[in-house]
Amino acid sequence: MSPKIARLAGLGAFGACAAFLALFAYVSFLSSPSPTGGILMSTSVVVYISLFVVVVALIAAHVAIAKQLMHIANNGGARPV
Repeated sequence: MSPKIARLAGLGAFGACAAFLALFAYVSFLSSPSPTGGILMSTSVVVYISLFVVVVALIAAHVAIAKQLMHIANNGGARPV
């Protein structure tokens, strides 16, 4: 992989982390209880926790991939995992 493409892919992986956080905030907002209706607070907390675990796992995977790609972009070649 050329360094230019590796850098672009690494920045894209970091950008995906921001998108995951925005999606988490949006779904958390949608699942929050409101005075005019919505779901119960206990169900809302379950949604928050389950989404948090998934989002953290996705962000961790994307950061690891982005670090590897940025290392390749700096002409370091593939580094051992």
